[in-house]
Amino acid sequence: MKRITGYYKRLRLRKIEIAVLAVFVSIFFLPSFVPFEKTGNNMFTVLLNDVQVGVVADPKEAQNCALEARRHVAGESEELILVESNVVTEGSEVLWGKVDDPEQITEKMIEVLSGDVKETLHRSYVVKINEYMVNLSDKEEVRQLLQAALNKYDEEGQYQVDLMLDPTRELNVLTTQIISHEEAASIEEVEAVSLEAGIEAELTAAFEEVEPTGEMDFEDYDLGLISMEYGDEIEVVETYLGEDELTSVEDAIREVTQDEEKSDVYEVVSGDTLSEIAIKTNIPMDKLIEMNDSLEDENSMIRPGDELVITVPRPKLAVVHQEQMYYEEDYEAEVIYIDNDDWYTTETKTLQEPSAGHRKVVAVVTFENDKKVSEEIIKEEVTYEAVPKIVERGTKIPPTYIKPISGGRLSSGFGKRTAPKRGASTYHKGVDWATPTGTPVYASCGGTVTKAGWGSGYGYVVYITHPDGRQTRYAHLSKVLVSAGQTVSQGQKIALSGNTGVSTGPHLHFEILINGSQVNPLNYLN
Repeated sequence: MKRITGYYKRLRLRKIEIAVLAVFVSIFFLPSFVPFEKTGNNMFTVLLNDVQVGVVADPKEAQNCALEARRHVAGESEELILVESNVVTEGSEVLWGKVDDPEQITEKMIEVLSGDVKETLHRSYVVKINEYMVNLSDKEEVRQLLQAALNKYDEEGQYQVDLMLDPTRELNVLTTQIISHEEAASIEEVEAVSLEAGIEAELTAAFEEVEPTGEMDFEDYDLGLISMEYGDEIEVVETYLGEDELTSVEDAIREVTQDEEKSDVYEVVSGDTLSEIAIKTNIPMDKLIEMNDSLEDENSMIRPGDELVITVPRPKLAVVHQEQMYYEEDYEAEVIYIDNDDWYTTETKTLQEPSAGHRKVVAVVTFENDKKVSEEIIKEEVTYEAVPKIVERGTKIPPTYIKPISGGRLSSGFGKRTAPKRGASTYHKGVDWATPTGTPVYASCGGTVTKAGWGSGYGYVVYITHPDGRQTRYAHLSKVLVSAGQTVSQGQKIALSGNTGVSTGPHLHFEILINGSQVNPLNYLN
């Protein structure tokens, strides 16, 4: 009886051992349980944005799952999606453990990422015009913006703008092409014809070149708009932007096409006056004077070639367009000049008065926005000829004039003044520089001394007559160093300043006379 009992005990113990062994075997051979070696952290809990999404045996598996989840979320939209993606793995050391299927981890990550989308960036276009930039939502809005700039000068809608990749740029940059609707239709027609028809067309064109057409009459010309192009550099770049960074196409069109005041330069031409320039440029006289430091008032002197700062209305995007135009006009013939080498360039004489002619004209006129910039006459028919103006003019460079003293303080200008003392004039016919007695006085220009000595109210004076017929006078001198009839050169010392005659203190009085009348010397000194 005892033997039987002992046998059953051993048998029961063996069953328990077998059951335990079976449990271990099943654990290690089931796919969700993995045996580990005791080498430190060997099982990792995965957290995405602080949310637990599974357990892996290797952190690289977590990164692979996160990459696949991000691809899935990004692939659901054509836009660029910004989403927080912070993957953390927390390791532990175990003998054996259960890991999750990678597909299940990826699905959980997709759920977490979809809920954490921070921003969606739209596929957009940045339009750069010089230094101005505007962001639009799609290519069609870009085309609308650029087309609006054309439509301002193309009332009949003859031209269209297309966008294409710029072959000269490595980046995905678009450039513009402006073609007429007729050209666009011709391109489509050419692409549709067969090779045989194309060869025939080329032969026909070749024969037309051999047999040139006769001279065109006025009614043969197609008048109106013949070409358009943008006057500014345009770049269109594809990018991704947030909704708040985009501008509506209506606002963009208003910003780009409305005129704004921009600085420009006007070059004075022969015959110009300030009042005429103000009318030409549509700028009030006072504003024109305010913008130019060289102008004191409406009587300021201007010369051909002078440059004046002006403002012109101009949109951000300029459009250069050409029109073929017919008009009739009275015209002036070009002036005929006869050079006289014995005269100075300041001397002229009209030998023949002009008379206007009349003509019919077809011309190609180029505009930048609304401003006419050039004209090319392609057909002209003169009704009656213009008579040119004939002018004899000098070629010799006239003498120059320099300040007759070094330093000195301008104490009295040219023109009306309050008499500084009894006996002094209330209209000053020269300029005064206050300077100590004995300051050297130099000839302002070379010439012949016509007077040197006492000059009543002028005190001691020197008069010099110059080759151009002008005369200079130097007064209130303390000592005269030249004599009448003497020839002097520019810059030669002729006297010492003083306080003689009707004078309120040591100074030099200086005059320039043209045709016997005093003028403001400051307008003639170099």
